[in-house]
Amino acid sequence: MPAADRGQATGPPTISEVAAEAGVGRATAARTLGGYGYVSPELRERVLAAAEKLGYRANALARSMSTGVSHTLGVIVADIGNPFFAGVMRGISDTSRARGFDTIVLSTYEDLSQEIAATNVLIDKRVDGVIIASAAVRRSEVAHIRAAMDRGIPVVLVDRAVASLDLDSVVIDNRDAARAAVEMLISAGHRRIGFIWGPPAAEAPATRRELLAEASRNLWTDGERLRGYLDALDDARIPFDPQLVMVGRKTEGRATQEVARMLALPDRITAVFCTETEAVTGALRALRAAGLSYPRDVALIGFDDSAWAAVMEPPLTMIEQPVHQLGAKAAEVLLDILDGAEPRREMHTLHSRLIVRSSVAAPALP
Repeated sequence: MPAADRGQATGPPTISEVAAEAGVGRATAARTLGGYGYVSPELRERVLAAAEKLGYRANALARSMSTGVSHTLGVIVADIGNPFFAGVMRGISDTSRARGFDTIVLSTYEDLSQEIAATNVLIDKRVDGVIIASAAVRRSEVAHIRAAMDRGIPVVLVDRAVASLDLDSVVIDNRDAARAAVEMLISAGHRRIGFIWGPPAAEAPATRRELLAEASRNLWTDGERLRGYLDALDDARIPFDPQLVMVGRKTEGRATQEVARMLALPDRITAVFCTETEAVTGALRALRAAGLSYPRDVALIGFDDSAWAAVMEPPLTMIEQPVHQLGAKAAEVLLDILDGAEPRREMHTLHSRLIVRSSVAAPALP
């Protein structure tokens, strides 16, 4: 019945109106529309027909309160506008939708206070499970995640691992990917290789041990990529030089400053390995400002392959992350837990791929 045919009624139709239209009690209509309890096939059909006629739409929150199930997953990522997380989110959404679940997505911009607030929102929304790319590092920073788990909400980590949480996590082979990229630069003859997007320390740690200690206090992904860089140097017996690791704020502008600084060293860099998209664009700006080009003057490899990297001139050699697969696997793990599977509490590692194009060449002769 269109709203105009409901007398003086305003707003969306209610369960009571659906019950009256179907000629059943309100409790019968509520059980049918809420998807709980027994209703005979005949009455169920009458209630659904009445609901369709009136244009009734069930209140998902009220239904979840009565059944304990909302068929909704909460997803917390750093920035849904970032192409990496957009791809992960698409994988989560495609997989959850195929299994009858909706998703609520919140961005935190790597801000722990926003992550805590987002988690509380999802708890209040009574989501069935949470997938989170957490900015938490220390044991003291995970109380909000434990709070969700204490409410019976299963949690799966994506793109991150948090040492103090015994949870399933879905990640890529960050350390191996970084190692392979740096090995390619070394094989081309490079020894002065800049690492762009290091720990956000105030100043460069003086030793390798200090650098790794600083990295362990920051995001897991960043630390793993730094370890891969150091692994490749160690294998080739190339001495670690703290001047070749970017530290400080993780911004495109900072990456530009750091590459410019490395280019101005007496024994300057001949190659850069960039572990984020903003690091790549920052490096490109620094090269242009210095009147240099890649790969003639400086070889370059980046993370997060994209369409623009392929159409650059020359095209950029990049690490391709399986972003859709990453999200799909995280959703699959969480949905299996919701279906009754025992959490495996393990790290599910997916493999990246080094896409070789034209941004690596041998160092230019002095």
